[in-house]
Amino acid sequence: MREINIADKKIGANNLPFVVAEMSGNHNQSLEVALKIVEAAAEAGVHGLKIQTYTADTMTLDIDEGEFYIQDPQSLWCGKSLYQLYQEAHTPWEWHKPIFARCKELGIIGFSTPFDATAVDFLESLEVPCYKIASFENTDLPLIRKVASTGKPMIISTGMATISELDETVQTAREAGCRDLILLKCTSTYPAIPKDTNLLTIPHLGDLFNVQVGLSDHTMGIGVAVAGVALGATLIEKHFTLRRADGGVDSAFSMEPEEMHQLVVETEKAWQALGNINYGPVEAEKTSLTFRRSLYIAQDMKPGDIFTSENLRSVRPGFGLSTKYYDFFIGKSINKYAKLGTPVNWNLLI
Repeated sequence: MREINIADKKIGANNLPFVVAEMSGNHNQSLEVALKIVEAAAEAGVHGLKIQTYTADTMTLDIDEGEFYIQDPQSLWCGKSLYQLYQEAHTPWEWHKPIFARCKELGIIGFSTPFDATAVDFLESLEVPCYKIASFENTDLPLIRKVASTGKPMIISTGMATISELDETVQTAREAGCRDLILLKCTSTYPAIPKDTNLLTIPHLGDLFNVQVGLSDHTMGIGVAVAGVALGATLIEKHFTLRRADGGVDSAFSMEPEEMHQLVVETEKAWQALGNINYGPVEAEKTSLTFRRSLYIAQDMKPGDIFTSENLRSVRPGFGLSTKYYDFFIGKSINKYAKLGTPVNWNLLI
């Protein structure tokens, strides 16, 4: 899978995992908080910060009953209508420019998830470098076409999508002009649990669609994300907040600054640990070869003495001949004086 460039960052197997902090609605309708989230994300070491571009009216209808009302007691948003939820969670469009400006000042890439064509047009006016498609929109082919037509890199979460649905999505994006595409393995539950994450899908997705694959992770902690990098994820997205205690629509499964910093550090370690297929000592191990066992003289010996289990030992360090020659030496004669602690070599044989 070829390398993808987003702004000044390269994404691919030969580069550090690209870590994205998702602000979502954790700003709690305060631009001041939103900018503090950007600053905390940059300090934590992330490479990108993502927001969402919609209004309640572009997402749903203003109805607070029936299927428009969230009644699932397991949902974080039980007791709200969809319209109320999106009113509470949306990022005002007039905030986008200062948020992206602060990202640029701090050296991270700001971008967004559009949820309809008007959002794409608005984001184009702000010259965003790439687009993210949320899992719930990954079958919205008109939206896929609209975003793909910009020619900019697309990042698409795959939550809930079947292989046939993803095939249609990828084909639609390609036909509409998308050249750079990253699919994100995603489990669309909030929070998600590790056993539902199925990370082995990551390399399969890459092989199936010949694209880079990342992980949009809604689990708590960093373990799943680190495992995702070990399986080839080149991009990691996690929801981010200043403090879960501050509340907010996504705060319950969002990372705090120190956790996000640990994510950046540990995913980098996981990526470094992948290395290459390698056998034999790496450069840093070569000095450790001296601590292998090897053959040494275990008693003072004189010319003509016979090697026995008493005067020939397999011990550390490793400056003598390999222990695989032990049986060859037993019963043979030594041709010179050798004191206790002499490393065995071929010159000792008659």
